[in-house]
Amino acid sequence: MTNSQQDIRPFTIDIPQAQLDDLRARLTATRWPDELPGVGWDRGVPVGYLKELAAYWADGYDWRAHEAALNEHPQFLTTIDGQNLHFLHVRSPEPAARPLLMLHGWPGTFADFLDVIGPLTDPDAPGGPFHLVIPSLPGFGFSTPLAGPGMDAGRMAAILAELMDRLGYQRYGVHGYDTGSWVGPLLAAQVPDRVTGVHLNGMITFPVGADGEFDGLSEAEQTRWERMENFNDGYLQCNSKRPQTVAYGLTDSPSGQLAWIVEKYKELTVPEDGLPEDSVDRDRMLTGISIYWLTATAGSAAQIYYEALAGASWDSEPAPRGTTPLAVLLTAHDVTIRRWAERDHNIVRWTELDDGGHFLSMERPDLLVADIREFFGELAAG
Repeated sequence: MTNSQQDIRPFTIDIPQAQLDDLRARLTATRWPDELPGVGWDRGVPVGYLKELAAYWADGYDWRAHEAALNEHPQFLTTIDGQNLHFLHVRSPEPAARPLLMLHGWPGTFADFLDVIGPLTDPDAPGGPFHLVIPSLPGFGFSTPLAGPGMDAGRMAAILAELMDRLGYQRYGVHGYDTGSWVGPLLAAQVPDRVTGVHLNGMITFPVGADGEFDGLSEAEQTRWERMENFNDGYLQCNSKRPQTVAYGLTDSPSGQLAWIVEKYKELTVPEDGLPEDSVDRDRMLTGISIYWLTATAGSAAQIYYEALAGASWDSEPAPRGTTPLAVLLTAHDVTIRRWAERDHNIVRWTELDDGGHFLSMERPDLLVADIREFFGELAAG
C-alpha cells in the first residue's frame, strides 16, 4: 500500500443525537415573519408553505433512516493540499468497469447522486458499468473545514485530480452539474492525459463581447438568454459578495437555511409553477438540507461563488479552448447557448431534453443515466 493510499480513511456518518435534538428545538422555536397577503412565491418562500415543511422536518423526516441509507455506500476521508475531502467510492461488481468522477453543485451535496449509483454500477447495464467516485466538494458537507481563501474551481480540480490518482485511476470520465460543470472542464484541462471525457448538465455559458455573438440565435436560445438575464440572482449576489455575513443567519436558524435552499428547488426544477416536491422527493431535499445544517457549511459552501465571481479566479486572458471530448445534456430549464459552449470546449455530443431541471439526478435520474452511458459508450467505441 502506498503512502497516499494509507492517507485514505474509512468514514461513517454518525451525527450526535444532541445535534438532532437541537435541530428539532430550533425548528419548533422559529420566530416566523409576517407576509403580505396574496403574493404567493413572488417575493420569496410563503410562510404557510415553510411552516408546514419545517414541521415535517422536525417531526416527520427521519434523519437516522436516511443516515443509514447514506452509510450503505462506502465513504472515505483524505487530506489533499491541506483540504479535508470526503467522498463515496462505489465500485461496480464488474472489475473492468470504467471509473467516473461525479461532481455536485450548489445547493447540492454528494447525496444528489443516490438515485444513479445503482444503475451506473450495475454490471448488467447496457453500455457497461462504472466505478463511481462521488466527493463532497471542498467546503461542502463533510469536506470541511475549508482550507482557506483561494479554493476556486481550479484548485478544486487539482485536488480531485490528486484524489483520482490516489485511488489508482489512470484514466477516468467526469460528470458534473452547476459548480461541477465549472470544475469538470478545468480538471480535464489540468490532466488531459487522464480524463477521457466530460459530461455536463446545468452548464452556464457567457457572451464575451465578440462581434456577432448574438447573431442568429434560435428562438429557444434567445429564450434561454432572456431567462438567464432575468433570473433572480439575489442568492448569487449574497454568496459571491458577502458569504460570511449570510452564514450567520443560515447557521443559526434551520428555518432560514431551509428557506434559502428550498427556494432554489422551486425556481430551478420543472414544472416551474409546481411545488418543489412535485419535482424532487421531499425527503431527498431534506437530506441535502440536513447535511448543510448538521455540518454548518452554509458559509463555506458559498465561498466558491466569492472566489469565482468576485474576481479571485478570473484570468486577464480567456482560457484556451478545451480539447477533451465534452458532452452537454440540456434540460428543459438549462440556459446553455451552444455556440458559446463550442467556443470554449470540444463539444462532441449535444442532447436537448424537453423535461427535467437543474437537479436532474434527482428529478429524472433515468435520463441522466442514459445519456452518461451513451456518451462514454461512444467514446469507448470510437
